[in-house]
Amino acid sequence: MSRSTLVLGLLCGALAGALGTTLYHQSQPTDEARIRAIVSEAIAGGTATATAALDPSVINPMIEAYLMSDPRVLQRLSSALDTELRTEQRETSRVALASAQEQIYADPANIVLGNPEGDVTLVELFDYNCSFCRNALPDLAELLESDPGLKVVLKEFPILSRESVEAARVALVVAGKDDIDYWAFHEALFTSRGQVSGQTALAAAQQLGLSPVSVELDMQSQPVTDALTRTVALARQLNITGTPTYILGDEIIPGAVGIETLREKIANIRACGSTQCSS
Repeated sequence: MSRSTLVLGLLCGALAGALGTTLYHQSQPTDEARIRAIVSEAIAGGTATATAALDPSVINPMIEAYLMSDPRVLQRLSSALDTELRTEQRETSRVALASAQEQIYADPANIVLGNPEGDVTLVELFDYNCSFCRNALPDLAELLESDPGLKVVLKEFPILSRESVEAARVALVVAGKDDIDYWAFHEALFTSRGQVSGQTALAAAQQLGLSPVSVELDMQSQPVTDALTRTVALARQLNITGTPTYILGDEIIPGAVGIETLREKIANIRACGSTQCSS
């Protein structure tokens, strides 16, 4: 069902319910001012009162006449519906995040960049073959460079291909090496040409001084498999289905939203403890 159909259905329902108390007879007229008041109440979230069976041949022309006189009513109703849905989604996410704090922030496979003791933590779930993740890499680099109080947690979430899974396995092995610059590895994979595979990741690991044979053995280990399994379970728990997805404070942020949006939300976390501060 399209949004316009849904909105029109809601409008018709609101009109029918409210008009039900006034149309005792099919021939009884209803003036335009009354219709406008009913629709305004519906848009504002008002609840229609008693309902009565109405002949479509009576009510439909009234609805059509009102919509033709004020075509933007559907736009306003759609906007109100969007606001309500976003509020509901935000509350659902807030509750889900509250129940998953340990899985998000205390997972031993978390890849930590920036300030480990930072006052704000930005989590990113990503796939090395995600073009949007690739395009968002400069935003993350700039945030790490410009914000000394920011802690970044990366979570391998390879959902696009088998090659993504193999690259993620190598990445988890590399991340476990204390003497290796993981960010250099991360950048190398996202700036490589073509599809990122296990072989691409092994070559990048070798450039950093690791033995590709040793890494290839470790990448199939149970701890690596368990780490990927935990991230998939977390994504399912939080209803995360795409990459990149950020977790910041009390909000799940899907998509490459851009550095200015991330900066604003980080600033809000510091100011009021939420990504959205009351004005």
